[in-house]
Amino acid sequence: MHHFPVEPTPDTLAFFVVYMSSHIQPRSVANYLSGVVHRLQPFYPSVRATHDSELVCRTLRGSVRRFARSVMRKLPLSREDLVHAYSSHIHPLTYDDLLWLTQLFCGFFALLRLNDLVWSDVVQLHQYALLVSRLSVELTEEHLAFTLAAQKTDALFEGDRVLIQRLPSIDDPWSLFRRYLCACDSLFPLHPYLWLRVDGSISTRSWFIHRPRRFFPPSIGGHSMRSDGATSLAAAGPALLEEMWAVATASNGEPDNVPRERTCPG
Repeated sequence: MHHFPVEPTPDTLAFFVVYMSSHIQPRSVANYLSGVVHRLQPFYPSVRATHDSELVCRTLRGSVRRFARSVMRKLPLSREDLVHAYSSHIHPLTYDDLLWLTQLFCGFFALLRLNDLVWSDVVQLHQYALLVSRLSVELTEEHLAFTLAAQKTDALFEGDRVLIQRLPSIDDPWSLFRRYLCACDSLFPLHPYLWLRVDGSISTRSWFIHRPRRFFPPSIGGHSMRSDGATSLAAAGPALLEEMWAVATASNGEPDNVPRERTCPG
């Protein structure tokens, strides 16, 4: 159609880069081009050298400068945002409000992804094996703990043990978790899973994301709790490591026997 040569040349690959950069993020074009080269290499052995040519490399860099768009990220939450969300609810809390706040606070302090707490909106992706078991919950006067299901990236298939310490403040996740656990056990004493809505269903991503719109601007999203949870832990200072080690040792006995545990004092 355009009378380009069949065999890839630096010119044709450079044209491809410019064309794709006008339709997608230029940062992704290099990955697309690498995939194309991989597919063409059995038929055109010299395509790898063509891909590494100066013209193609400069075109990739120039496209990033010319067509690059800023990355849109959700803003992080702060502990003040947690207090605002808690205070903005009508008290006494309904069961679903208590569930949402508990998941929000636990996700913030334990650096959890949203997928660790809720189900996907796509029914085909639902797997009961990935849900948090009620039997894995441990609640003491000092901390709460539960086990995340093992993922395919978990070589030992042990899962991650999440441990969150009790805090002497209004944004204490322990007190919310204890209240939620009592309410959940009262409504569903025999249910095998932890995070349940008032109708007995598993909370979903759309259900969780819809609720922050009442308290936070659109720039706050589901993953905001993890990003600023990390910032909050980092701001706690060097004493954080000693506190984490002390709690992990007290909970598990010998320090050498503390595998794969997330200890989150807040």
